[in-house]
Amino acid sequence: MKFVLASSNSGKLKEFGALLADSGFEVVTQASLGVDDAEETGLTFVENALIKARHAARATGLPALADDSGLCVDHLGGAPGLYSARYSGGHGDAVANNAKLLHALEGVPDQRRGAFFIGVLVLLRHAEDPAPLIAEGRWYGRILTEGRGSGGFGYNPVFLPDGYTQSVAEMDDALKNRLSHRGQALALLRERLREQHWP
Repeated sequence: MKFVLASSNSGKLKEFGALLADSGFEVVTQASLGVDDAEETGLTFVENALIKARHAARATGLPALADDSGLCVDHLGGAPGLYSARYSGGHGDAVANNAKLLHALEGVPDQRRGAFFIGVLVLLRHAEDPAPLIAEGRWYGRILTEGRGSGGFGYNPVFLPDGYTQSVAEMDDALKNRLSHRGQALALLRERLREQHWP
């Protein structure tokens, strides 16, 4: 089965490539088909994922898989949340985003630095599909006082998952992909695909 991945984020594309390697699905990126990113105007991760999937499906005529994800920090009322990629103003500036987050949590004790990554996946058969498959994963942990490690992307250097002593940026890809919010959501989506004999 062939579908279009509604993302141009290189870090996400690398993760999805690894996560979908043994799935039997043929994945093409929207960028390779000349499709630009959709404008994310939703107020929730689910809404934004639906917007992106519909945009890619409409532009390509293919089934579309979209993801919307972010980091929610308890002490900051769920911020950066929907604005995780552009928390510092520019889109995708991980260094500036991490610096702003660490500054916002300066002096906050460990027990109040709880956070979670959330990933929502939406799979549409076609642009007008009234019954999309939706799967969500959450990865709980806390925000470190400084970045550690050089792997991954985004907030990985400052996120310490519950039960682990390594930041996400210090983990090997196989472990990260198994534990991550995106990995959880994709495992759930694949289970639902099998249950529902999709397409």
